[in-house]
Amino acid sequence: MSAGCRRSIRRRVLLVAELVALAVLASGTTAHADTILLAIAGSVDEVLTNIRNWLMGILAGLATVFFTIGAVRRVMAAGDPGEQEKAKEAFKAAGIGYALAALAPLVVSVLKGIVGA
Repeated sequence: MSAGCRRSIRRRVLLVAELVALAVLASGTTAHADTILLAIAGSVDEVLTNIRNWLMGILAGLATVFFTIGAVRRVMAAGDPGEQEKAKEAFKAAGIGYALAALAPLVVSVLKGIVGA
């Protein structure tokens, strides 16, 4: 197949795709879905408590990932000073993550004080 023939086929395919998209957009029909509420917060205190729990979980999970990366780098370094330094940085990041996870309840209690919950 020649290059001109391929271009012609591509143009036709694009034209058909554009016409189909235009037909879908112009049809104007909309789907109506029932709204399903998965959770309703009873109070601001409950919302802030949920935020605290999620924040602690995410931070502790990320810190564990960094700790694991640091441990693997440390084991696989085989005496390479550059890899040893990267492992130390990963351990430092893990420590910061665990510290922030431990401070999450304090941050949420300050937010509760500001909001008045």
